[in-house]
Amino acid sequence: MEIHIRGLKKYYYSEGRTIKALDDVNLTIPANKIFTLLGPSGCGKTTLLRSIVGLETPDEGEIKIGDTVVWSSEKNIYVPTEKRGLGMVFQTYAIWPHMNVFNNVAYPLQNQGMPKAEIEERVRETLRFVQLEGFEKRPATKLSGGQQQRVALARALVAQPKVILFDEPLSNLDAKLREETRKELRSFLTELEITAVYVTHDRIEALALSDTIGVMRSGKIVEIGAPKKIYFNAEHQFVADFIGRSNLIPAKVKQQKDSFTVVQTSLGEFVCKERDYPLDSDLTLCIRPEFIDLAEEGALDQKNTLSGVMETMVFVGDVYESEIRVGDVLFMAKVDPETTLEVGDPVTFSVKPEHCLLVSE
Repeated sequence: MEIHIRGLKKYYYSEGRTIKALDDVNLTIPANKIFTLLGPSGCGKTTLLRSIVGLETPDEGEIKIGDTVVWSSEKNIYVPTEKRGLGMVFQTYAIWPHMNVFNNVAYPLQNQGMPKAEIEERVRETLRFVQLEGFEKRPATKLSGGQQQRVALARALVAQPKVILFDEPLSNLDAKLREETRKELRSFLTELEITAVYVTHDRIEALALSDTIGVMRSGKIVEIGAPKKIYFNAEHQFVADFIGRSNLIPAKVKQQKDSFTVVQTSLGEFVCKERDYPLDSDLTLCIRPEFIDLAEEGALDQKNTLSGVMETMVFVGDVYESEIRVGDVLFMAKVDPETTLEVGDPVTFSVKPEHCLLVSE
């Protein structure tokens, strides 16, 4: 079920200042896909999620779930949260400590007055789906963090909602469990074919979980795209920098040549993947650390070759996270852990044109 958001605005007032939490947001969230709102703290993503659910009242605009308008300032429509047909998984899980797993999951159905036999069947089916079959009588708060997260997911799914929304549900888990749980969550949501809206500030989570990512900044949607598009082919400097570590260098368009865009930088010319910008446009050259190709002996025989000195090398297991100084610029690079290079060594490296991304402000 699609979600349509048009002209959504939300203001907060603090110490005589007006803060635009949502600044004229226009967005269509596709049906039966996982859509992630990604952005730094305070960008408006949780306010947008809570507005969709009905826990926050916007100041202007319209929210439509499927064919039903659930909130409209112009039409004076407000559909209460409980009548929007949505499921919600919170950051804290909101597990009832005095209830076992079965009763936690059954609670929404009991509130609806559903017959006992139907509740039992629905709860057991949902627990089976989230791989908690046999846990019905366990005290919910005695479970591990990952299992509690699945209880919260089961409770959101048991009423068979049209849409399910997640507000940073994995942020309380340790790194390894978070990685395992997001794989499970991706698998569950893909199998369900349900519309899911997921809020996070974690770029890895967004890339791993999403079909589509909407990057937010200062109450606005800056850019929307598939994870690979956002990572490899962002349009804006903020998006390219936020979604992953980047070397960012000021650049000016010099010419368009042979399906490439040539730019001038403080380090000389770079031949980049083609971008349709006018000559003399001021842009930013974005190069990911993983796309810096080192040559330990001699220069590489290709475009965009530079020489510098290895300034730092930090071993993190699968790579050395390194910095290479070229003039006044420090390039972040990922170096093979079996390298013979050391700090202070001269190095030559190159970057393929297809990995030189030009972005605007």
